[in-house]
Amino acid sequence: MSRSAHPAGPRHADVLPEGHYSAPPADLNALDPKVWSATVERGADGVATLGGIPVTRLAEEFGTPAYFVDEADFRARCRAWAEAFGADADVFYAGKAFLSRAIVRWLGEEGLNLDVCSGGELSTALSAGMPAERIAFHGNNKSDDEIRRAVEAGVGRIVLDSFAEIVRVAHVADSLGKRQRVQIRVTVGVEAHTHEFIATAHEDQKFGIALAGGQAAEAVRRALKLDGLELIGIHSHIGSQIFDMAGFEVSARRVVGLLADVRDEHGVELPEIDLGGGLGIAYTSSDDPREPHEIAKALRDIVTRECEAAGLAVPRISVEPGRAIVGPTAFTLYEVGTVKPLDGLRTYVSVDGGMSDNIRTALYDAEYSVALVSRRSDAEPMLSRVVGKHCESGDIVVRDAFLPADLAPGDLIAVPATGAYCRSMASNYNHVTRPPVVAVREGEARVIVRRETEEDLLRLDVG
Repeated sequence: MSRSAHPAGPRHADVLPEGHYSAPPADLNALDPKVWSATVERGADGVATLGGIPVTRLAEEFGTPAYFVDEADFRARCRAWAEAFGADADVFYAGKAFLSRAIVRWLGEEGLNLDVCSGGELSTALSAGMPAERIAFHGNNKSDDEIRRAVEAGVGRIVLDSFAEIVRVAHVADSLGKRQRVQIRVTVGVEAHTHEFIATAHEDQKFGIALAGGQAAEAVRRALKLDGLELIGIHSHIGSQIFDMAGFEVSARRVVGLLADVRDEHGVELPEIDLGGGLGIAYTSSDDPREPHEIAKALRDIVTRECEAAGLAVPRISVEPGRAIVGPTAFTLYEVGTVKPLDGLRTYVSVDGGMSDNIRTALYDAEYSVALVSRRSDAEPMLSRVVGKHCESGDIVVRDAFLPADLAPGDLIAVPATGAYCRSMASNYNHVTRPPVVAVREGEARVIVRRETEEDLLRLDVG
């Protein structure tokens, strides 16, 4: 589209950021299945439904704002990942994306493992019945208490993130008379985000032990010498919201190179590698994520090729999808409170939530989609910015979107793909209570994380 033909009309051409030329969708009532969860559709009366339940009824019963999770879609995605990688690989759901006891139970029933990175996540996993041997424990600064709890529980692996942690985990294991299975997290010098990767200078971060300068090789030496540790493999994580597999190819080559060095120096072939997570999802219709079977094939091909070249047996592969499973399965439902047109600019649509239930737009400049879901509208598209109720100018939920020009207070709008890093990063900014998480499946809805109350806030305030 030329710069002289701005989709919102000539008066907007000098307002939106350079390069922002997306036209409004052909049909504002359409709900793109790439972005919305599997059982979302618009009913004959124009009201969107989830699992057969109209959003108007969900709002009436559970209030707004609220996160609604498509349980059938979540379970289907778990099965798709498990089937794609098969019995000779491991899929660990990254609990940091969103974790609750219901989620843990779904994971267990669908055959996935679980990755946790704090004592709270570990407690949630164990309290919901996840077998400890199917849990991996991450984190760059695990406390002594967290390490002890993990070893006592018998977690299947602890991912070692520093030289100090190698000694600390070994000491705890020795004191408990156990031998703890561990992996070493290696920083391979690759950072991948979306469609680009840079293969230099990314050792400057808090995670992992750098491959450069022989630090990772030294970490292996130390781990192999300690009786309390059973070193089972190498872990690597290169980024987030990744669509292109090129970064994984570089990472796998370097990790396999380290495995070959370990074999040559110690006569040991480590049996596992974990290539991490970070696989992208569709937040907007322009995003083009890969399917689990495509990802599985690509990673297997990469690792097999590199191992054959190095003369190594192909190790067992692990991956850690979090966002890729839960992200697309949920939406956040809001009620419109204020519609404020700014002549020559855009219309600000204020909702009853905001950065307290979705910090990602403010924190990462993340992009989201949004739709009017409580009715159908044939009005003209209106360039809009969806904002929250907080005393902060950066309280933006959807930065630039097109909504119907007849949008009014009391309408319900929904933001899809909010299953990951929304409730898990939610806050009580301005003493706003955090929304509930409601699971919907086949015409039934139930709260799996209840809405906070003001009494909850006051209970913690001991005065």
